[in-house]
Amino acid sequence: MPSTTERELARESTLVSLCRRAPGAFLLVGLSGLLGCSACGSAGTDGNARSGEHACPSRFATSVESFTAGPGPTFGQANLPQVVLGPPKGAKPPGGSFDVVTLGNGGTITLGFAPSSIVDGPGPDFIVFENAFYIDGDPNNPYAELASVEVSDDGENFQAFPCTASAAPYDSCAGIQPVYANPDENTIDPTDPAVAGGDAFDLADLGVAQARYVRITDRVDLTGANGLFDLDAVSIVNADCP
Repeated sequence: MPSTTERELARESTLVSLCRRAPGAFLLVGLSGLLGCSACGSAGTDGNARSGEHACPSRFATSVESFTAGPGPTFGQANLPQVVLGPPKGAKPPGGSFDVVTLGNGGTITLGFAPSSIVDGPGPDFIVFENAFYIDGDPNNPYAELASVEVSDDGENFQAFPCTASAAPYDSCAGIQPVYANPDENTIDPTDPAVAGGDAFDLADLGVAQARYVRITDRVDLTGANGLFDLDAVSIVNADCP
C-alpha cells in the first residue's frame, strides 16, 4: 500500500491523542480498527500482510511527550511538534535539511510512537535522523552534531545507548550520518537502515525487547556550531502495532 502522507500522520497523531483523553476503552478499539493496526516486521513488512506491504499506520514519531530547550539557537522550535513528526526530509550531501528543530546545548526531547512501538528484531530497530553532512564529501570527516539516545517502554524508566566519544566514529551517538530519505523528493525507504541514512540503533545492544518512547539529548559537553543537535525525525524499522 502507498506510504502514509504527512497529513495522514498528523491526523492519526491527533486521533491517538484524543483517544488517550476520551473515556471508554471502546474508543481505542474503534481507532485501532479504523487505522488497521497490526504487527509489523523489519524494513516495512508485516507478518500478517503480503510481502513488502506496510500495515502499521505509522512508523514514525506521532507525538512530542516533552521538550526542554537548552541555551543557544532556537531554530525550528516554533514549529514543534509537527516538525519532528512523520518521515525525515533529508537533503543530499553536501548540505543538511532545514526541516529540523535545534535542541540547544543540553536540550532534550522525548518522542512517542503510539499506536506503534519499537521491538527488537533482526538488525537495527529504529533510526534517528539529524541534518549531518560530510565535510568536502568525505565520509571520514562528518560534520557531526551529537546527542545521546535513550529508550523506554513506560515513559519513565529510560536506558541509554553509550555516547561519550568526541571524535569519529562517535560510538552510539546520534547526529553523525547524512539523511537520504525524503518522501517529498525520492522513493528511498526511511525505514530501511541500508539506504535511508541517519543513525540506526539496535535495542538488543541494551537488552531491551520493546520501546514506546525515544529520548534524545544534546551533548552538553560539546559547544560551538557543531555542538548543537538538530532533530529531523525518528523512524521505526522493527515495529509492533497492537
